[in-house]
Amino acid sequence: MKERRLNYRFHDPNPAAVAADYILKIFIEANAGKVEAAIQKAAGTIPDADGESGLCQGHSA
Repeated sequence: MKERRLNYRFHDPNPAAVAADYILKIFIEANAGKVEAAIQKAAGTIPDADGESGLCQGHSA
């Protein structure tokens, strides 16, 4: 059976800038968790596999 390609069309009576702002807000909300996790990982605040916080506070091993 041949794969059918879906084609969506939306009618938006708003100006393009308003529609773009709305779509941007949706993308920000949808990816907020990923952004939060990336920031925490970059800051080193996610717990490691051994349960420690991963913060570098001058502890020697």
